Amino acid sequence: MADERRLEGRTALVTGASGGLGAHFAEVLARQGARVVLTARRLDKVEAYAAAIGRTGAEAHARALDVSDPASITAVFAEAAAAIGPVDILVNNAGVSGEGRAIDLTPDAWDQAFDVNVRGVFFCAQAAARQMIDSDAASRGGGRTINVASIAAHTVLPGLVAYNASKAAVGMMTRSLAREWARHHIAVNALCPGYVETDINRDWFATEGGQKQIKTFPRRRLMDAQALDDALLLLAGPGAGALTGSLITVDDGQSLG
Repeated sequence: MADERRLEGRTALVTGASGGLGAHFAEVLARQGARVVLTARRLDKVEAYAAAIGRTGAEAHARALDVSDPASITAVFAEAAAAIGPVDILVNNAGVSGEGRAIDLTPDAWDQAFDVNVRGVFFCAQAAARQMIDSDAASRGGGRTINVASIAAHTVLPGLVAYNASKAAVGMMTRSLAREWARHHIAVNALCPGYVETDINRDWFATEGGQKQIKTFPRRRLMDAQALDDALLLLAGPGAGALTGSLITVDDGQSLG
């Protein structure tokens, strides 16, 4: 991936950036010239990642954000716009795993999956779109919203019924928002990764059961986060000028069974 700084002058906000894919996505966008705002509930974590990005010479900021709380979303987007400028690029990455067999799943566990994975995604997308429209993002090349879904948007992952349902909802939400906001030149797309080793799943994949699961994948491996970089930059940059309402799967063939 060439360092073309294709996002120079753009402002990107990444949710769930306290580690894993969110922190990685923020770093990738910063390398391409974007001013990045890293958000998560753990302020100390995003401050550390923002500082690390800042040491490379890029501009990075940290904000505490609970995506399950619409008031927190409103406040953080307003703070970011005032301090840095209106958001041009949103990476809706925050999510929870929603583990549990259907027979055992509690109402609280179901609600948590949908509060974060669906409700949070929607209200962050709404807040970003309002800024993009009010600031005439179309004149700067258009707005970009990237909803991080999963292969669970179209593939059954066993033991994850709430997660599967929430990510399928994100897929249809993406298409609906893309249709509604197309005239404002806001491209809304979803990135659907396969299994990438992160803090959420690392312990599982170290177990015998996790190793057996990896052996069911066509290439017998987990993906590296870097495998998502080109798709992320396509959806965040000029290449998405005529690309909206799409669900882009990058999974190393895992959903092929």
